[in-house]
Amino acid sequence: MPNFKGALIGCGFFAVNQMHAWQDVEGAEIVAICDRDPDRLRIVGDQFGIARRYSDAAQMMADGGFDFVDIATTVNSHRALVEMAAAHRLPVICQKPFAPTLGDAKAMVAACNAAGVPLMIHENFRWQTPIQAVRKALDAAQIGTPFWGRFSFRSGYDVFSGQPYLAEGARFIIEDLGIHTLDIARYILGDVTSLTARTKRVNPAIKGEDVATILLDHETGATSVVDVSYATKAAVEPFPETLIELDGTEGSLRLMQGYRLEITHAAGTDTLDVSPTLLPWASRPWHNIQESVLAIQQHWTEKMAEGAETSTSGADNLKTFALVEAAYESAATLQPVAIGPLIA
Repeated sequence: MPNFKGALIGCGFFAVNQMHAWQDVEGAEIVAICDRDPDRLRIVGDQFGIARRYSDAAQMMADGGFDFVDIATTVNSHRALVEMAAAHRLPVICQKPFAPTLGDAKAMVAACNAAGVPLMIHENFRWQTPIQAVRKALDAAQIGTPFWGRFSFRSGYDVFSGQPYLAEGARFIIEDLGIHTLDIARYILGDVTSLTARTKRVNPAIKGEDVATILLDHETGATSVVDVSYATKAAVEPFPETLIELDGTEGSLRLMQGYRLEITHAAGTDTLDVSPTLLPWASRPWHNIQESVLAIQQHWTEKMAEGAETSTSGADNLKTFALVEAAYESAATLQPVAIGPLIA
């Protein structure tokens, strides 16, 4: 495999996980970093031994010397940076949320298509070990054809201490967390034809919603519920686990707290431990997400080498983004919303 050189833009909270993972990826490395905050630039540069440091992304791209760009900034900067990378014919990974609006996201996909470069969204939840185990069980037809599902992420974890900006936006849980859960629902049960959503703000110290319940109709005929909450107090905090229930024509599947997967079929019930690996640089309870960062970045590297499309390409992620927009529309109007065809 070639050894691809990359540049990282954004040295904030989550980018540190990406930098750790890039050190473990086979076939790629980060050779330049960029951030407008000199302290963050210095801390990350010193921690990971990166000599090339920039405060201006345009200057970094003009200097070149790398094969792809990993954008780990906040959402409002994504379009300009993706289009800048496309103008330099640089393959690009973009952090989620993809863009402020679906129109912006479509423009970013179009820019990369026109430049002939791949665009992948860093939608890593589907790359978590337990989610992959669920997908493999379905692919092996262990429960027949699924007709109902539930994808649940309910927690009381304080996400605001590490990412205080999350408390400031008019939108919160669907845009920041529900987007992952909706993507998992698509990944497991297929694309969506319509949805109905309800939201609530329980925490008075934030501006956006911290609870959402979404009913999905899938193209396959399956029905599912996506429910997410950062206002749920539990005896044992499940963060950051996504719990899944599936009923199929030949059995049922339950991904339960503690990374326990139960598959019930005609021959009985199989119980599997699908715990993520605790990588040397990872820490509990984040290790599930941290391992998935390595998995998606390895996937990107392998697909670049093959010249093939990634699992969470920009075009694919437009479909998840459309569900986010539809969920907010449904919650505002209290009406179901149909999901139409997407034209990038």
